[in-house]
Amino acid sequence: MPINYNPEKDIPDLTGKSIFITGGTSGLGAESAIHLAKHNPSHIYLSGRNATSAEKVIKQIHKSNPDLLVTFIRCDLASLASVKEAAEHFTRQHITLDILMCNAGVMALPPGLTVDGYELQFGTNHLGHALLIKKLLPLLEVSSSPRIVLLTSQGWGLHPRGGIIFEKLKTTQDMAFGGPWQRYGQSKLANLMYARELAKRFPTITSVSVHPGVVSTGLADGLKLKDKMIVHATTWWYILQAHEGAFNQTWAATVDKAKLRNGGYYEPVGKLEDRKLDARATDEALGERLWNWTEEALRGY
Repeated sequence: MPINYNPEKDIPDLTGKSIFITGGTSGLGAESAIHLAKHNPSHIYLSGRNATSAEKVIKQIHKSNPDLLVTFIRCDLASLASVKEAAEHFTRQHITLDILMCNAGVMALPPGLTVDGYELQFGTNHLGHALLIKKLLPLLEVSSSPRIVLLTSQGWGLHPRGGIIFEKLKTTQDMAFGGPWQRYGQSKLANLMYARELAKRFPTITSVSVHPGVVSTGLADGLKLKDKMIVHATTWWYILQAHEGAFNQTWAATVDKAKLRNGGYYEPVGKLEDRKLDARATDEALGERLWNWTEEALRGY
C-alpha cells in the first residue's frame, strides 16, 4: 500500500491540459478522472459503453469542480469501427491532446472473439487501444508535454510460453489449461511491450505502462466462481479500493517527466520495476514483431 503519494497534494496544477481516459465511466478510470479533475484541467473526456454510468461520474466530478468541461465519448474497444469513430469524434473537437490514459480492459474472460474476429482479450486490451493511440498520435505530438499511460498488470507474467501467439490471434485460443488467464497475460504483456515500442518510435511522447495493484473494481465481476475464488484467495490481504488503485496511473500521468523512464514499467506507486520483467517481456524482436503485427492489423483504419 502506498504511503508516500497523496493525489490531493501531489498531482500538480493541470491548467490547460486535455485528458482522454478509456474506461472512464467506472472503476479505476472514473476514480482517475475524479482525482485529476480537482487540479484544473481544461477538459476531461471519458470513453466507455455506458452513457448512464458516465453521467454519474460527471456529476461526481462536478461536485469538486463545477465548471470543468467533461465529455462522454461512446467507445467499444472490441470494435475497431467504434474506436475509429470515437477518435474522430475527439479530433473534430481538439487539435491537441496532453494525456491519454489507456485504462479500460477485460480480464480472464471465456473464449470469445471481438467484432473484428480477434481473440477477445487481446483485441480489447491491446488492439483497440493501439488504434486509439494511432489515431490520436498527431494530437499528442503537438502537445508541449504529451503523456501516454497504458494499464498493464502483474498478470502479464501469465502469458503463454511463447509470449504472444500471433498465429492464433484470430481464433478464440481455447487452451486446455488456464486459458482465460493465459489469454489475459498475453494481452497485458502486449500493453507493457507496446509502451516500450511507442517510446522508441515517438521519443517526444512519454509512454509508460503501469500496474495499478490488486484493486476491488468490477473487473472480476464476469469471472467464473472458481476464478473469483482464486483471485480472492491469493490477494485478499492487499486488495486496494478503487480510489487507491488509481494512484499509480494518476502519478504516471502527471509526475514531472524527468522522473519517468520513457517506456518503463511501474508498480504502485511510482516504482520502476523493469528488473522484474522476464525474457519475453524484454525481447526486442518480440516487441518489433508486435509493432509490425499491430500496424498490419490496423491497416485501413
